[in-house]
Amino acid sequence: MFDTSRLTDSWIFPDWPAASRVHAAVTTRHGPGVSALPFERFNLGLRSGDAVDAVVANRGALQQALALPAAPRWLRQVHGTTVADLGPLPSPEEPQADAAVSHISGTVLAILTADCLPVLFCATDGSEIGAAHAGWRGLAGGVLEATLAQLHTPRERLLAWLGPCIGAASYEVGEEVRAAFVDRDAAAADCFVPTRPGHWRCNLAALARLRLTAAGVNHIHGCGLDTLTDPRFYSYRREGARSGRFASLIWLADS
Repeated sequence: MFDTSRLTDSWIFPDWPAASRVHAAVTTRHGPGVSALPFERFNLGLRSGDAVDAVVANRGALQQALALPAAPRWLRQVHGTTVADLGPLPSPEEPQADAAVSHISGTVLAILTADCLPVLFCATDGSEIGAAHAGWRGLAGGVLEATLAQLHTPRERLLAWLGPCIGAASYEVGEEVRAAFVDRDAAAADCFVPTRPGHWRCNLAALARLRLTAAGVNHIHGCGLDTLTDPRFYSYRREGARSGRFASLIWLADS
């Protein structure tokens, strides 16, 4: 079931039964930013071809607009399965990882996407959080399972929220993508619909739900928004290599 997360032109605030100290938000391209076309206007990705000073200004505006307790801990995402365990203080270099966890209040975890699936996690008691970048490669490789392995909370006491990603009707893939999932789990075949020879419509969110359920996570929520058809979001498939990135954020307030 998809939830009814609050969506404005500039932000999504997940609607899930998280503890009061757990805060989360997703940006759109229409936030308080300064990026020029074609990134107009709230691009948060440094490696998308946008002017660096514009992205830095946008990141500062993000921190101010959401009254974040610290600057987000950005990752150098590579479609892998590495998980960083982070605190609030930034390091000289962004960690090369595609997921992060934390139990320290004031730490803002951040995932950048533009069609890939962002997944947020929290313990039901608000003791820890996680965030993962799940494109098809990372999802097939086990980035969600790797994130769960770094969380100390039993799986039955975890919540997961699936953010905006490319929708099933918009995402055509080749046989190699389907095989990466179906060869591991025959049930994944239900997440693919044939289109033309050797090509399939892929339901990325459904694949994530399947993997999470198999891993023991039963409380799964999501917004169900398609980044390709919804112009509020950046979409690599729609805009190509000069697509910007939007952010999915989660942090713990002081208990």
